[in-house]
Amino acid sequence: MKNPNITPTSVERPMRENDFIVSKTDAKGRITYGNQIFIEFSGYTEKELLGSQQNIIRHPHMPRGLFKLLWDTIQAREECNLYVKNMAKDGSYYWTFANITPDIGPTGELNGYTSVRRKPRAEAIQSLTETYRRMLEIEQQVGPRDACAASLKYLTDLLAEKKVGYEEYILTL
Repeated sequence: MKNPNITPTSVERPMRENDFIVSKTDAKGRITYGNQIFIEFSGYTEKELLGSQQNIIRHPHMPRGLFKLLWDTIQAREECNLYVKNMAKDGSYYWTFANITPDIGPTGELNGYTSVRRKPRAEAIQSLTETYRRMLEIEQQVGPRDACAASLKYLTDLLAEKKVGYEEYILTL
C-alpha cells in the first residue's frame, strides 16, 4: 500500500530514451515481478515491491478518476494506455507512458496485468498537466465518494469537445 509517510518532492527523475519499466501484478494488483529499471526508478528494493500493491508508486498528483478508467478498461480485458506520474520511495517523481494489458489464462481467467512503461513525450506531459490538475481539483471539490465519477465526467466532456475517444486522444499526444 502507498506509504503515507512519503512526502512528494519537486525532484524529477526523467526516464532515459531506451528505458522500459516492466512490472507484473496478480489479479488484485499485487506486484509479482519488477525489472531492474522499475526497481531503480521506484527506489524500492525487489523485496519491498514484491507482494505490494502497484499503487505503492502512486503520486498524489494523479487523479483517482484515471485509475478508475484504467481498472475498468483492463478488467474488461482490454489494454489501456495512459501517462502516469509515479512517486519514488524518496518522494521524487518520474513520468511514464504506460501500456497495461490483462494477462488471460488458458481457460479465460484473469490472472493479472503486465505494465510496460517508457519515457513519455514532453509535449504530452505539458498537454496533460492542466487536464490532470483540473481533474484533481474536481475530485477535491466533490469529496472521496464522488471523486472518480466527477473527474471522469470532466475528461469525457473534454474528449467530446475534441470529438475523439480516449485511446485516440492519448495515442496522438
